[in-house]
Amino acid sequence: MKKYLFLVAFCLFVLACKKEDKVESAVAEIPLEIKVERFDKIFFETPPEDLEKVKKEFPFFFPVGNDNSVWLDKMRSPLWREVYDEVQKKYGDFKPEKEVLETLFKRIKYYFPETKTPKVITVISEMDYNNKVIYADSLVIVSLELYLGKNHKFYEFPNYLKENFEQRQIAPDIVTSFSASKIPGSSDKTLLAQMIYSGKQLYLKDLLLPDYLDAEKIGYTAEQIKWCEENENYMWRYIIEREMLYSNDQKLIPRFISQAPFSKFYLELDNESPGRVGAWLGWQIVRAYAKNNEIPIGDLLKLNAKELFEKSKYKPKK
Repeated sequence: MKKYLFLVAFCLFVLACKKEDKVESAVAEIPLEIKVERFDKIFFETPPEDLEKVKKEFPFFFPVGNDNSVWLDKMRSPLWREVYDEVQKKYGDFKPEKEVLETLFKRIKYYFPETKTPKVITVISEMDYNNKVIYADSLVIVSLELYLGKNHKFYEFPNYLKENFEQRQIAPDIVTSFSASKIPGSSDKTLLAQMIYSGKQLYLKDLLLPDYLDAEKIGYTAEQIKWCEENENYMWRYIIEREMLYSNDQKLIPRFISQAPFSKFYLELDNESPGRVGAWLGWQIVRAYAKNNEIPIGDLLKLNAKELFEKSKYKPKK
């Protein structure tokens, strides 16, 4: 019996590898080159007297109602000049990032053929960690000042946020922003619906960023991933036994879904846990569904949470 099970598992592994190789070959053959515009360089290297030229070329970066003095002050500010210098030290040559992003957009094109290939514009914004990347149809705007490395002297943020201020996080953040246009919103406000929505975002990273570690996809450390794996069964029982799964209590969202230094079980283990464990559990549910059901990714992303969960046959690892 053991020998038979081993043979079945081996065959499934071989088939999975062949399928993966087929996808990678198809992705590699997609003709695609992205255009990158370095607005950060253009803005800070333009003489102040030529500001109007920049405004005409990039009107969407200059909201109506702001006096030119706002932009001139930023151009001349010693602090912003220092930020610009640090960004150029890190990203003076954007070619390695361009290659990573071209591979990412090829994979997006493979799974979503109707998607336009966007132009990438790099900027230095206002340290807004909630909008590190904006994916808007034909444009992707990347705020490079938030990818200088978690230990950079500029960052006076909590560690759970700084963990994701790394160069490798640009692509995962692009996928997160891209997913908003592919995962339909829902009137379902249950914890399950929020878990599955986040799980779909993370599963999309499985497909579009296969070379990335799980920790990089969700923004955890390796130790936090290990904690979730070791406590998966306990977390699931906690949610089920307290009848939280189908609860509409919106206080559960900051406890288990939103970015936070830790999740809130209101137990001693809280300080050991990472934030967003509900999103991590949702990810495992979506992975289980994808494993047990043959379905195009576009259709999977449209499934309602209850149906997906029930057909996933999810069982937490003990």
